[in-house]
Amino acid sequence: MNTVIDMSKVSDRKELAPVSEANALIAAIERAARDPNVDIVKMKELFAMRKEIAAEIAETAFNNAMNACQAEMTPIATDAVNPQTRSKYASYGKLDGKLRPIYTRHGFSISFNEGKSEQADHVLVLAYVSNAGHTRLYQADMPADGKGAKGGDVMTKTHAVGAAKSYGKRYLLKDIFNIAIGEEDKDGNDDHYPRITEQQAADLKALITEHGGNLGKLLTYFKVQSLADIHANNFDWSVAEIKRLSAARAEATARRPSK
Repeated sequence: MNTVIDMSKVSDRKELAPVSEANALIAAIERAARDPNVDIVKMKELFAMRKEIAAEIAETAFNNAMNACQAEMTPIATDAVNPQTRSKYASYGKLDGKLRPIYTRHGFSISFNEGKSEQADHVLVLAYVSNAGHTRLYQADMPADGKGAKGGDVMTKTHAVGAAKSYGKRYLLKDIFNIAIGEEDKDGNDDHYPRITEQQAADLKALITEHGGNLGKLLTYFKVQSLADIHANNFDWSVAEIKRLSAARAEATARRPSK
């Protein structure tokens, strides 16, 4: 004789059950599925229901962990400069250093991949965020045409693709956890981030002297007391900016009418 299971009652209970009751319901379904008197159609329905409930439990755990993460996360200070737009931003290294210890402690893992963009010269950056058996996909469609802020060619296609991936990962990591970017950390602790080396500081000083740069303006721009306090991520930009300003001054001098 076949065992009769009232599926409507099981379904109603599942809709309202909290996680602890849902786990008990899954156990009851598994016991029923092992009953040799349960027909194959009912068994398939039971397994489908179990899968659905388990997915709901995992998603709830994911959301709870996300809430716990965001409760601990604070605005992150900028640590780098975009030489094209002269705007400050928080690098991927800075974001990762601040966020990874928190999100891993709450059971999250993040992996990145690349998808196919529907737009030409674009890279679709994918982020798979997993926790408690639930995975959520985030994506960012990034331009990879090698153009700068003013529309000119500033990099090769290979460099552009790499830059697009890097930008995409940084934007996604920030957006996943809804992170605000500011000038200063809330906790005032930015000492962990690497500064330029003594040799790099000496090179910058020599470059400023050679090109007639303004040391005071550079220090004021980065809000530091000495060249040794400049973040390592800003060294290349500083070199390029010193040379750019020198070239601009030389060009302005050459355009002046001779008396």
